[in-house]
Amino acid sequence: MAKNSGTQFNCFSPPVMIATIIVESGLLIYTLWRYKLTTLSRLVALCLLALAVFQISEYNVCTYSGLGLVNWSRIGYVAITLLPPLGLHILHVLADKPKRRLVIASYISMLGFIAYFLNYHSAFIGYQCTGNYVIFQIGLKSSLAYGLYYYGWLLTAMVYGAIWARQLAKQGSAEFRRLKTIRALILGYLVFLVPTALVYSVNPSSRRGIPSIMCGFAVLFAVILTVYILPLAAGTRQNKII
Repeated sequence: MAKNSGTQFNCFSPPVMIATIIVESGLLIYTLWRYKLTTLSRLVALCLLALAVFQISEYNVCTYSGLGLVNWSRIGYVAITLLPPLGLHILHVLADKPKRRLVIASYISMLGFIAYFLNYHSAFIGYQCTGNYVIFQIGLKSSLAYGLYYYGWLLTAMVYGAIWARQLAKQGSAEFRRLKTIRALILGYLVFLVPTALVYSVNPSSRRGIPSIMCGFAVLFAVILTVYILPLAAGTRQNKII
C-alpha cells in the first residue's frame, strides 16, 4: 500500500473526491425531494447513492479513515457493482419494456459479485492512492470476470438503447419525449466511458485505476440523470409523465 505525501489537487485527489461526494449527495437529496417516488426515481436515487458511496470509500482509502482499507474497498466495489444493472433497469423503464429478462439476469450476476466481494477474504490484494485516482487491486481472473460483467452490461444497455431509440423515432412525435430520455441515457454512458477510454489510451498504466477514473467522470452521468432525464420522464411530485 502506498500513499502520496502532501495534498495534490489533481483529477481525483481527496479534495476533488469531497466535491464529487457533495455534488452526488446533493443530487440524491434533490431527487428524493423533487420527484415522485416512482420506479424510475427510485432507480436514479440508487444510482446516485452508489456513486456517492464509492467516492466516500475512495476518500477513506486515501485518508486511512474509518473502517479500514479492506472494508472500504469492499463497500466501494459493492457500490459500483450496483450500477450496470440499475442503468439497464432504467433503460427498460424509459423504453416502457415490461419484459425484463435481461434486467433479472443482470441483477443475478450483480448479486454473485457482491457476495464475492463481501465474503472472499482475498478479494483485494492491494490498495494505492495516487495523485489522480485510487487503485483497488484484485486478482487477474477476478478482474477479467468483473470487467466482462461491468462492460458487458453497459454495452448491452447502449446497444438496446440505440435499437429502441430507432424504433421510437419511427413512431413520430407521440414518442418524442421518451426518445429524448433514451438518447440522453446513452449520452450519459458516453460522457464517462469516452473520457475514461481517452485517459487509458494516453496512459495505459492507468488501467489499474479504471474504476476510480470512471466513477470520477460518472458525476456527469449523475447530472444528466437528475437535471435532464428525470424532469422529462419521472414528473415532479405534482405531475407524473411516465
